[in-house]
Amino acid sequence: MPYPTKIVCIGAGSYSFGMTTLVSLLRSPHLKGSELVLVDRHAEHLEIIRQLAEWLNEVWDGQMTISAHTSHRPALPGASYVINATEVGPREGLWEMDWQIPMKFGVRQPYAENGGPGGFAHAARNIMPILQIAWDMEELCPDAWFINFTNPMQRICAAVHRHSKIKVVGLCHQLGVGYAMVGKALKDDLGITVLPQFTSTHASPKYNKARAVTSLEAQEKVKITAAGVNHFTWMLAVRDRATGADLYPLFRKRWADLPETFEPLSRRVFAAFGLFPIPGDEHLCEYLPWVSDPTTQPWEKFELELYEWRTHSQERDDQWVALQKATQEKADPEAYIPLYSEGALEVIENIQMNSDLVWEAVNVPNQGQIPNLPLGAIVELPGVLNAEGVTGVQIGALPEGIAELLRREITISNLTGDAVVTGDRQLALQTLLLDPVIRDMDVAQQILDDYLIAYQEYLPTFWD
Repeated sequence: MPYPTKIVCIGAGSYSFGMTTLVSLLRSPHLKGSELVLVDRHAEHLEIIRQLAEWLNEVWDGQMTISAHTSHRPALPGASYVINATEVGPREGLWEMDWQIPMKFGVRQPYAENGGPGGFAHAARNIMPILQIAWDMEELCPDAWFINFTNPMQRICAAVHRHSKIKVVGLCHQLGVGYAMVGKALKDDLGITVLPQFTSTHASPKYNKARAVTSLEAQEKVKITAAGVNHFTWMLAVRDRATGADLYPLFRKRWADLPETFEPLSRRVFAAFGLFPIPGDEHLCEYLPWVSDPTTQPWEKFELELYEWRTHSQERDDQWVALQKATQEKADPEAYIPLYSEGALEVIENIQMNSDLVWEAVNVPNQGQIPNLPLGAIVELPGVLNAEGVTGVQIGALPEGIAELLRREITISNLTGDAVVTGDRQLALQTLLLDPVIRDMDVAQQILDDYLIAYQEYLPTFWD
């Protein structure tokens, strides 16, 4: 039975999430007949996506009404769901600058996307454009759900929750990396394929396909329960999906048998804190105080790889060439069917159907599900999807050492949003002083000053 609704996709041309989400929506029998509104600032890209969506809608008999806008406000009236995958760009170029600017002052960040000084700069550029969407939603579709994919996930969702009245849920596929690592450890016990190329969880074309093979097979055979904050979650339980048997003791044993060169940072953190960190070394490293010392250079010891900015930028350009060609040839619609869901489809379908599905990773405000983390903080945990919306499941208190690491990141996230909204440079400085990468007050000030100058056009509140 169809449950038609109005869905707005902002950043419909997103390299990471756009096509995967659109195809999932168009193929859904439950959303047949819905209104789908595509929004993207880039008119040429938007037209490519619109043509593809119209074609696939016809091929799969989605019966959707599809329209497109280059600004979000005309798209919002009457919407029930607003999916956000926007990014102030150029994404890779700015990210590389986020990493390079602190290097001038001797601060080498391990990754610079979601944590560290780069996490502040990345969030600061995106918060005000996204809050403008939320504030327009308050006027034009106040009961709609805001479904966020933009990073830094925790900081963006915190800003929306703290500075608007809009219901927000953030979705991230990083739990799949946890499944891949568990699958690699339990491959012989559960008959899971591990290709030779799966030697790292790093987001590189060198590893992606092989990692996905293991992750998808593991998801069929085991069930992970994880909680914390985005890109900094911890495996609380791992069970056999068929029997419910506790696999954590076996996983600990098999993980110890894997080569020490596989995810060495996760290995050390697991040993120290007793719970397995889910995100893989390159995301985990962003939130830890022990990976950026300029004397010991622990990034070398843990073989932490930087994001391949130029490779991914070229992939983005190549994608648009391929998609434009596809709009002309209309050859094989099955080629667009994703291997996995990013979660927006499940959130929308199951709220519409009131079905009580548990989605394994949602980012929502803590309402006591994790009692030793602050109330209202954005936490990542499993969530129930039904007519009430998205409700995190009860987790209980986390081990205190882990909770303390998470509390610091929560505080930094909250201060980031508050600083950007108010243009308060003192609060902005505090976000850097609290960051585990920073070791000197003068250096923190110098990095902040350089960021504010370099990104002045993106940070108007700090210059009013």
